[in-house]
Amino acid sequence: MIPVFRAADVERAVPPAAAYEAVRDAFVAFARGEWTMPPKSYVTNYPAGDFRAMPALGGGYALLKWVTSFPGNPTRGLPTVTGLVLLSNAEDGRLLCILDAAAVTALRTAAAGVLAAETLRREGASSYAVVGCGPNGAETVRMLVARGLTPMVWDVDGARRHAVAEENGAYVAETAAEALACDVVITVTPGSVPLYERDSLRPGQHVSLMGADGPDKAEVAVEELGRARLFCDEWEQACSKGIGDIGQGVTVGRIRREQVTELGQVLAGAADGRRSADDITLFDSSGLAIQDLAIAKIAYSKRDQLSLQTIEL
Repeated sequence: MIPVFRAADVERAVPPAAAYEAVRDAFVAFARGEWTMPPKSYVTNYPAGDFRAMPALGGGYALLKWVTSFPGNPTRGLPTVTGLVLLSNAEDGRLLCILDAAAVTALRTAAAGVLAAETLRREGASSYAVVGCGPNGAETVRMLVARGLTPMVWDVDGARRHAVAEENGAYVAETAAEALACDVVITVTPGSVPLYERDSLRPGQHVSLMGADGPDKAEVAVEELGRARLFCDEWEQACSKGIGDIGQGVTVGRIRREQVTELGQVLAGAADGRRSADDITLFDSSGLAIQDLAIAKIAYSKRDQLSLQTIEL
């Protein structure tokens, strides 16, 4: 019998602190070549959305994530992200469990965004914001609060931003500009209009850009990339097909490989992070299957502690 982790089961099995540490360890293991990750494959149906197949191998496990991104779904009363994560034994190929992809995605997105922020922020940073309060943004707020930080939040949907703030003990920004001016900002939005226009980033600011994970999505103007020290989760994925903010910078010829540092290399001690208090640092996330593997491993280890549904194949 194969255990099935519904969204609520994933949330019960993997608290924010455990997700944070697991994703950090996965970044380091990948940087050292201990975990591997073939390229993410996109099956596109633009402008409606896309399907993504994401494999990874590490720690005795193999993973395949089949997940969607359909930004217009909320207007239909449907979630933007749906799908499944399959976790298998890497030694004998046995399928071990099935997990809700949206819940896994929210946890690893939050962990990666907060991890990058805490790694790259300037010393003494005192104001934090999350812009975008969908499922991934809400989980990011929860992650920050679990880390002992109290962010302000902003979302174009007033009811949603107030609900997320109230649920997590966060503050509601008076305006989007107030949130975007914080010392540390994590953006989790699906839009195509940049949140940060030309010359809008402030010296010393850090921004984790978590939302622009497909063509025609952007959270920062391409001209701003040249003003910042740039970091990504994995170069080949971040620069491919014009996906993400860095990918668009590469496409138009503004960004070269030597300008971008992988976060895992910083965490492993093989590359510099922030170099001065005045640096503007940008982390552009494309979303890695190794992060999903980190979350799935923890969930599977808790299988006997939860009342899970099972299926027989």
